[in-house]
Amino acid sequence: MRESRLMINFARLSSHLREINAINRQVDGSCCRLALTDPDRQARDLVLTWMREAGLNVHVDRIGNLIGVQPHGETNFPVMTGSHIDTVATGGPLDGTLGVLAGIEVIRTLDEAGIRTKHPLAVAVFTNEEGVRFQPDMMGSLVFAGGLPLQSALGAADSDGAVLGQELERIGYAGEMPCEQIRPRAFVELHIEQGPVLDRENGVLGAVENLQGISWQEVIVHGTSNHAGTTPMNLRHDAAYCAARTTVFVRELAQRMGGTQVATVGSLRLVPNLVNVIAREACFTVDLRNTDERLLQSAETQLAEFIGDLAGSEGVEFQMRRLARTEPVRFDEKVLESIETVATDLGYPIRRMTSGAGHDAQMIARLCPTAMIFVPSVGGISHNPREFTAPEHLVIGVDTLLHTLLRLANQ
Repeated sequence: MRESRLMINFARLSSHLREINAINRQVDGSCCRLALTDPDRQARDLVLTWMREAGLNVHVDRIGNLIGVQPHGETNFPVMTGSHIDTVATGGPLDGTLGVLAGIEVIRTLDEAGIRTKHPLAVAVFTNEEGVRFQPDMMGSLVFAGGLPLQSALGAADSDGAVLGQELERIGYAGEMPCEQIRPRAFVELHIEQGPVLDRENGVLGAVENLQGISWQEVIVHGTSNHAGTTPMNLRHDAAYCAARTTVFVRELAQRMGGTQVATVGSLRLVPNLVNVIAREACFTVDLRNTDERLLQSAETQLAEFIGDLAGSEGVEFQMRRLARTEPVRFDEKVLESIETVATDLGYPIRRMTSGAGHDAQMIARLCPTAMIFVPSVGGISHNPREFTAPEHLVIGVDTLLHTLLRLANQ
């Protein structure tokens, strides 16, 4: 079989996607596999089985990353692909999972065709990419890349007090391999876009050249509870009002800065949360993103200044806690060119683009030449049971991943 005519077994890939997404499927059809829960363990067990069926030697490192490596090749530096299999509480069937299962299918296809590459191939499942239970997000890849101390990650606790390291032990995925033992030569992650650009433009593939930097902060406002009917407006210290003012400011900040700046207040809780009582406390999150680190820092500074002024004028106290912070990333030009060359040779339209979401690839870019391949998300929908990519676009995406990995592994 000529390498140029290699094609993955899409029926097998589809079957694996259905099987893993049946785990803890919710009534509305969403996938709920929060990191290090029992459903995550069940999904890991399946992936481990499929990795072994693909002829991979499977390793688990100390943060619980699951890494399957081909047992052959002239070097010890694999060309790696992969992503994550944990989801948000209302996740879709493709986010992260596609990148992992596609990588396994690519390697299985090559193995069945008897093709051996100069450098071995590897597939990674990174722990806690979503950051739902434990912060920061993209934790497993960040520890793997040396950007977060292992002990800090193992000591992270969720809202119920469960400790990450203990949860790894509980589900049987507290590995012994040092996180730095496997060093990739290059890394390519296949992912759904999770946005509307490719779908709106009737595009097929995206070569992701950069990712936005992300700043997540938790803000707590401490005001004073009082009667909603008897307290004059000029004597109030209203935490809900301060949260609302900040929410509006965040929106206006992004609109004023323009460019790639986006800003979101995504979570809000009030205490005591009663119709006739002025809120004494508001706790909310602010998500700021930009492809330019200087502008992202400016947005953070402007937010802090606004909150400081508001605290003074309203007689309240603010607390701010950083939940996550990643700098913008620009991916490797040579890997991008390889992706584009492969897509063009295969006859697939491709365009360069920015990712508005964070991905494991941005962490691995600290270690080696890295880039991403996007396939369209219908309607731009993700983190939702209606998340969908047309089968023909999945085939094209995995086909491009196969030939890109083959190209990089023989260089």
